[in-house]
Amino acid sequence: MTGNRWGKSFVSAVKIVHHALYRPRELRFDASGKYRIATASITQDQANIVFNQVVRLVRQSPVVEPLLTNLIRTPYPRLEFGNGATIEARSTQNRGEYLLGHDYDLFIFDEVAFESDPEYVVEEVIQMRLADREGRLDLVSTPNGRNWFYRRAREVIEGKRDGYFQSGDSRENMYISRDFLEDRLKYFSDRRVQQNIMGQFVDSGGEILKGEYVDAALMHYNEIEGTLRGIKGTSFLSGWDLARKRTATVGLTVEVADGLARVVSLERFRMFDWNVVIEKIKQRQLEYPGQLIIDATGLGDVVVEQLKEFNPTAVIFTPATKAELLTNVELMHARNQIVYERWELPDGPGKIWSLEDELRQARWDDNNECDALMALALALWPLRKKSDLSPAPRVGRV
Repeated sequence: MTGNRWGKSFVSAVKIVHHALYRPRELRFDASGKYRIATASITQDQANIVFNQVVRLVRQSPVVEPLLTNLIRTPYPRLEFGNGATIEARSTQNRGEYLLGHDYDLFIFDEVAFESDPEYVVEEVIQMRLADREGRLDLVSTPNGRNWFYRRAREVIEGKRDGYFQSGDSRENMYISRDFLEDRLKYFSDRRVQQNIMGQFVDSGGEILKGEYVDAALMHYNEIEGTLRGIKGTSFLSGWDLARKRTATVGLTVEVADGLARVVSLERFRMFDWNVVIEKIKQRQLEYPGQLIIDATGLGDVVVEQLKEFNPTAVIFTPATKAELLTNVELMHARNQIVYERWELPDGPGKIWSLEDELRQARWDDNNECDALMALALALWPLRKKSDLSPAPRVGRV
């Protein structure tokens, strides 16, 4: 993980050439076929950057070039060496569709932080391409906010996952113009300097919840787990955000005691049969009896009417109410009054939905499909204090 122009493409290219020449793997895997290396990225053009660097290194070496037997450009770029090793450049577009059926000894995924569906592409597609040979995976990228790549890096750094982590500052590259870098440092914001030059994970800007807020809510969950129940005055609040055409229905319940709210139940599903939705809400109320807050936008008022036995609070989403709801969520996080665990649920074939991902990625100008965030906002709405001084809502569009 490095800043821009640090030289990660060059380093990857050197590593690829070295592996192609020495083919570092156990002899028992030689029966699996030729030693195969892939450099991949979010587009074919991006993947070609490292591949072309490899070609340049090979062509410029009087020792290595004679070992090259073939250079193919279609249907995708590929180098072949006399020792049977191959190097190819591939795209991860269409959720890694073009990688299926192949196997590799070394796979370098460049700019993985910008992959739109990294959980599926890396875990379900790429990792399985390495299974036959116990191949190696390198994830290389400039940071792009605190997304999936951030979480994977933290797992390696904290020893929760085997691997090696290295970061790099663009200023370590002696071949970059010092004057240019000094000019960027002068005019870049602190956040852009940290991400694009220093190669650090920072919020991308415009998030509803700062990364540090989400970090704190996750960390404090384990500290208080099991301590709220039994406290005098414990209550439950359930918020339900009902599905539209492209979104999911999410029901989220928080347990509240001594001013602290903890998420104790979360359900997310894609269905539009109101009878099923109503039955699920009733079951939740029986399990966690307490105040019920429902999204009554559009046909939501029909659901509210069917649940009148629970005396639900109906909230209609307008730009103003939505801004107030989200601002209250932000304020609760800022005060460390909300905690939750890493909820992960199935989201269709081969896909996993993550509460953490949704909360980190939700922006003031792009939150129309943040169903769990809105369910959380509804659940926390009764905890607001009207006398509080709160930050002004920052909404570009809703």
